[in-house]
Amino acid sequence: MTTTTTWALVRVLRDRNSALYLAGVVVSGFGTSALWLASGVWVKDLTGSDGLAALCMLAMWAPTLAGPLLGTLADRTRRKPLLIGANLLLAALLLTLFTVDSPARLWLLFAVLFVYGAAGVVHDAAESALVAGAIPASLLGDFNGLRMTATEGMKLLAPLAGAGVYAAYGGASVALLDAMTFVVATGLYACLRVRESTPEPTGGGWRAQTAEGARYLWTHPRLRPLVLAGGTTMLFAGLNGAMIYAVIDGLGHD
Repeated sequence: MTTTTTWALVRVLRDRNSALYLAGVVVSGFGTSALWLASGVWVKDLTGSDGLAALCMLAMWAPTLAGPLLGTLADRTRRKPLLIGANLLLAALLLTLFTVDSPARLWLLFAVLFVYGAAGVVHDAAESALVAGAIPASLLGDFNGLRMTATEGMKLLAPLAGAGVYAAYGGASVALLDAMTFVVATGLYACLRVRESTPEPTGGGWRAQTAEGARYLWTHPRLRPLVLAGGTTMLFAGLNGAMIYAVIDGLGHD
């Protein structure tokens, strides 16, 4: 870790809201990344199907197509209660996965992953909006950099932990681990000291706001290529994910 990064971390952790927020990001990101890997392995073990295992990724990412619609929630409600509510909803839903013990119950896993993805879109939008009011302007640059570092770092560490928990105790235990991280993150977000009022309704209603957001993304000369490139990348990442399960089968190991 460089001196600059160390100093940035010290500055962020000295601020109460910044430290709480960063801790919440780390905790919830850990659980999400752990479940992301384990869910596909879980489906593969129950069905032996590479395609169904890859559908876990589709279920989690499909709601991003409705991003402008789901993100409108963060424009119309207070963000802190929205974050807390989304976390508690996911914690409760994840506990239902203890009933997934056969291929016949896989519909429940896919349904939970779909809601998980939709809540994640809302969560990201609300989090981005709340950060601007909860974190001092002088720390925003350092905080956002550290937040991205923490999020990506969890994608390296948490899947290994999730795979270990799955191998030792099964898929339901990974779901329980993820649920616990959401409960902890809820407590951290609840401790944030932030003043926010209910956003004033804008003209045109929900549908008009959603259409306006989608139109802005599509007509913006820089954002449109980013959206198209991101969507294409995720498409091929999904194909790659399905092939990985088949390749692992071909290695001849347990």
